[in-house]
Amino acid sequence: MTDLTTGIPVQQSRTFLTDLVFPPDTNHHNTIFGGKVMAYVDKIACIAAMRHCRKPVVTASSDSFDFLAPIKTGDAINLEAYVTCAHQTSMEVFVKVERENLLTGEKQLTARAFLTMLAIDEDGKPIPVPQVQPETEEEKRQYVQAQARYIERKNKRI
Repeated sequence: MTDLTTGIPVQQSRTFLTDLVFPPDTNHHNTIFGGKVMAYVDKIACIAAMRHCRKPVVTASSDSFDFLAPIKTGDAINLEAYVTCAHQTSMEVFVKVERENLLTGEKQLTARAFLTMLAIDEDGKPIPVPQVQPETEEEKRQYVQAQARYIERKNKRI
């Protein structure tokens, strides 16, 4: 584990995105297509990772993507993403997705995901990224959990 007093604060990578769900975004159940949500998640994870390392990035993997509840036509989709941990050339990004009923203000967690983003140079080769500096208790908890997920990912590849 790295020294938590150096590195880029998690806050620098924290990114928010809100959009309105229209009928073309939805299936025959009037809920947003899962693939549309996944595209939003990939996009916001990319932005968060680039804010952390200030370099181009690509998606290397998605460890988990849990759909917990539907988002309906007319709802707002709210996403939040931030880098939880960085390694030599990769970063783990956590993304949380909520639905918001704009008429009542009711919000509900609808999905969450962990993606691994890889920083690359102009030739597409991996390049080093700065470490993460978690500051809040939640950020520190996520950082520790990210280390365990990193080991699990490495073991899966073997």
